[in-house]
Amino acid sequence: MTDTLIAVVGPGAIGGLVAAMLQRAGHDVVVVARERTARQVTEHGMDVVTDEFGSWHAPLAAVTEVPHGARVVVAVKAEGVSDAARLLVGTAPTEVLSLLNGLDHLVALREALPGVRVVGATIAGETLRTGAGGFGPALVRHRGTLLRTVVPDDAAALGVVTALRDTPIEVVTGGTEAEVLWKKLRFLAPLALLTSTWATGIGEALTRDPGLTAGLLAEIAATATAEGVPTTGEDLRGILDGFPPPMRSSLQADVEAGREGELDAIGGAVGRRAAAHGIATPVLDDVVGRITARAAQPQA
Repeated sequence: MTDTLIAVVGPGAIGGLVAAMLQRAGHDVVVVARERTARQVTEHGMDVVTDEFGSWHAPLAAVTEVPHGARVVVAVKAEGVSDAARLLVGTAPTEVLSLLNGLDHLVALREALPGVRVVGATIAGETLRTGAGGFGPALVRHRGTLLRTVVPDDAAALGVVTALRDTPIEVVTGGTEAEVLWKKLRFLAPLALLTSTWATGIGEALTRDPGLTAGLLAEIAATATAEGVPTTGEDLRGILDGFPPPMRSSLQADVEAGREGELDAIGGAVGRRAAAHGIATPVLDDVVGRITARAAQPQA
């Protein structure tokens, strides 16, 4: 068990679950949030309900600033990265583990923390957080059995990674940081983009327009390969075919609510890395444009 305070920035679905599990394992944990959320968490804690790991009330403490010298887990969404980076400036964290989708967030975090170890990792699991309108505890709901964090090989001994191993979260290593991030992004991108384009589960989304699907998967696979994770379109189709057909994405939920959500962090990140390698992405560009237009439409 680590003896240094762990600060979880962003008590949303993932951050809330991670914080609650670390606290339940006996670690000293505080969540960092905006004033309203911090007050609600401090007054009411969070309720956690899981299919696999039980249910409990987590009496978490919450603050609005990152404590000096803490071990930090950043678990905000893409739109919260700039705020998280500002919160971290001058706090001299012992180490920072980022559990965000995409790639570009690491640049912002590292620019805010020169000389601090900032590690990009991924987490997988179907998790939802619902608020309580300021009254009573928020609820974090984890469905199914999948709950896995993948960290780079050279981060296996990081203090916060060691702490995560005390929880029910499966912790594995997955190569270099780039390999870890791309092994998720290569299937997360088509999952998010296809379900958001067609407003349906991944099973139907894969078959709605076979040519578009094949082209999108080929472009993403070529980019992942150029980034050091050899991949083919057939590889990605096999991964996506293994998901439950009704599976949806959080990007899809954001788009249906009239928000672009993590569209740029996911689709935009792939496009930028492809351009850096001279890889043309006409299908990806078209899909991102369609989703942008859908998000801008007035919601019924």
